Amino acid sequence: MSERDARLPGFYKLDPEARRALLKARFGLSDDDLAVLDDGGALTTARADKMVENCVGVFGLPIGLGLNFRINGVDRVVPMVVEEPSVVAAVSNMARVVREGGGFTGDADPPLMIGQVQVLDVAEPDSAVRALEAARDRIIARANAVHPNMAARGAGAQDVEVRRIDAPWPMLVVHLIVDCADAMGANAINAMAEGIAPLVEELTGGRVRLRILSNLADRRRARARCAVPHAALAGPGWAGAEVARGIEEAWQFADACPYRAATHNKGVMNGIDAVAIATGNDWRAIEAGAHAYAARNGRYGSLTRWWNAGDTLHGEIELPMAVGTVGGSTNVHPTLRVLRKLLSVESAAELGVVIAAVGLAQNMAALRALATEGIQRGHMTLHARSVALAAGAEGSVVDEIAAELVRRGEVKLGVAEQLLAASRSGERAS
Repeated sequence: MSERDARLPGFYKLDPEARRALLKARFGLSDDDLAVLDDGGALTTARADKMVENCVGVFGLPIGLGLNFRINGVDRVVPMVVEEPSVVAAVSNMARVVREGGGFTGDADPPLMIGQVQVLDVAEPDSAVRALEAARDRIIARANAVHPNMAARGAGAQDVEVRRIDAPWPMLVVHLIVDCADAMGANAINAMAEGIAPLVEELTGGRVRLRILSNLADRRRARARCAVPHAALAGPGWAGAEVARGIEEAWQFADACPYRAATHNKGVMNGIDAVAIATGNDWRAIEAGAHAYAARNGRYGSLTRWWNAGDTLHGEIELPMAVGTVGGSTNVHPTLRVLRKLLSVESAAELGVVIAAVGLAQNMAALRALATEGIQRGHMTLHARSVALAAGAEGSVVDEIAAELVRRGEVKLGVAEQLLAASRSGERAS
């Protein structure tokens, strides 16, 4: 077993204390690291008050670990922050299945983002476009003067493009193409867009209004792929080839119907958002870029693709991935340092590939469930624990009541409350 082996059989059977002890031994976490995981990172109200306005407290979410991932030949234990039952279990299960085909592979584009400058009231658009294009080097230099250290490291503003929009409202849009290195880049891009605005007005004779980045980061995409032998997909009552065909047919539904595609992609984002939050990244920006990219051809469609060739199921995902490993909120929350140690990525591009692989695994899990026993069976088993907690159960009673809810096929709060009352009175509920 390698030092960073992502296979941790039976991990889910351990209590949280035993899980943390295992992580300490396997990944070199310190006692201080474990304390951070135990108390939620000690994000006090005083610190949180400096992060957001009108702060009144701190909200906690569970941290789970996506296990079994092998991505580009490297094992990954992936931290996921999510409150929805079944997400972590499903993604870990599919990562284990994908390992039988060699694991995931993936790659990412250079970290290029777009800053937009909107120009209105341009009297001679053709002349203005030519003037902007001729001044490309001046505009880039002006932008890089805003963040000279970024440019000195070989990043920063790289190019300028001009878009002319004639209808329904005429305007010019200047696109400043910025290499963000290992940062997400929003603050730098916004500052650069503001920095070039006076020069843009001078060159065009127009009036600048908006100066802001675009979250449709289609030049900064991440991709992940997998190839799974049909035999690895077999389960009780289901032949592997039948499951593989079901996954492909379920994907075809999403590819053909935007109503299905929206739910299909929501499942993808269950995994992607959870890792983005766990790494201190802007999950809302990732969501916006993903859904805009899904509609790039004029019709909303699937972020993934599944197909069968011979006795192998193939899957792939591609989507904008504006994430960073430096800057922004990645330096604020105390827990992020520990979670980064567990994930152990070296660059924003590497993180992007990991997140894409998690999204593909999450999608595979959902399609496999839908194509076989249905989505509710596994989901409800885990959801029952949340219902038991909501009823007031604690400790081992949570699992007892959850098991009874599933046995009855009634995962409902009222039933859980009745069971809890009976448990406390020492009676067996009928």
